[in-house]
Amino acid sequence: MKAQNAERIKTSVREHYTDLVKSGKSCCSGTGLNIEAVWKGKFTAKSGYTEGQLSSIPADAAEHAFGCGNPLEYAEVREGDVVLDLGSGAGIDVLLAAQLVGESGRAIGIDMTSEMIDKAQENAAEAGANNTEFRLGEIELMPVEDACVDWIISNCVINLSPDKDQVFREAYRVLKPGGQLLVSDIVASHLPRWARSAIGMWVSCISGALPEDRYLDSIRRAGFEAVEVLSKSAYAKVGKAEVASVKVKAVKPVRSV
Repeated sequence: MKAQNAERIKTSVREHYTDLVKSGKSCCSGTGLNIEAVWKGKFTAKSGYTEGQLSSIPADAAEHAFGCGNPLEYAEVREGDVVLDLGSGAGIDVLLAAQLVGESGRAIGIDMTSEMIDKAQENAAEAGANNTEFRLGEIELMPVEDACVDWIISNCVINLSPDKDQVFREAYRVLKPGGQLLVSDIVASHLPRWARSAIGMWVSCISGALPEDRYLDSIRRAGFEAVEVLSKSAYAKVGKAEVASVKVKAVKPVRSV
């Protein structure tokens, strides 16, 4: 992808989610995407979370969740672990991870939108989550040291990146040997050309979604092993194109190759 196109996408994504956190709209508002025509079933951004999880964090963190499923659903996060959330938004998954890692662990969020960082910090303060940290930055160039986190999670964000290969290379870099990647994201096959080029559909997590096989291959090329799809559910339909929400797990080998 040309650099100017990549920057246009990043700018559009940043502006879109800044507007959402200020206005309280849904993630597809004002994008030109006819969500009633493509939405499948009763999927919402809070799908996959239990009532107990949602009630354990500030309501604002849940209300400003724009994800496609709970990335911690299959994670075996333990006390003392360090968890990194890519595209942490208002902090829902960081706050839930913070409960799992305890005082001896740490939950870190990265987001490229300063308004989201501010919102997440407010929610963490309200929750009394002193083991959290939110860093402003892009997931293609993570402000994180090498080999320092046990888990990387992400919720419907990597599809928004114009350079997914770079995201997974960065994820590999910052994970400890034996660390795990567990993400909830969107994949799409046979999208029509007009849908691939519509910026409104990119910020709505459609246009930038890769076919499932290409998504998994991108993870493998970064060096990950044991790459597998843990669950898959219908997300949307654009013409004849199938758009799905998937949860994917991968492991950084103990001995890097």
